[in-house]
Amino acid sequence: MPTLELTRAPFSGFAVDDIDAARAFYADTLGLTVLDGEMGLLRLQLSDAVEVLIYPRERHQPAPYTILNFPVADIEAAVDALVAKGVVFQSYPDMGTDDRGIFRHGGPLIAWFTDPAGNVLSVLEA
Repeated sequence: MPTLELTRAPFSGFAVDDIDAARAFYADTLGLTVLDGEMGLLRLQLSDAVEVLIYPRERHQPAPYTILNFPVADIEAAVDALVAKGVVFQSYPDMGTDDRGIFRHGGPLIAWFTDPAGNVLSVLEA
């Protein structure tokens, strides 16, 4: 018998300081499926089996690391599409990101941006 008897697939979650701004960003800007959850929570439906919970927190402090990565087939196209929607990519000169915010120095091509709450997200070519 397993130690944990799960009732459904595990899921992750993160906080935001403005749930309405998060809903608009993830649905309208990123074009993802955002469902209303119980008690004012949001459910970011990434696939049939993958869901991320977004919850409000008044004194939210974003983590200093990437909380969610979005794998894409073509990072150039993804960056272009997001920039057209108003997304600003982060520049990390010490890491060697280029003028578009794309890191090209080993590992997957990756570019970081933030949501309205300051949470760090990325698109990476995979």
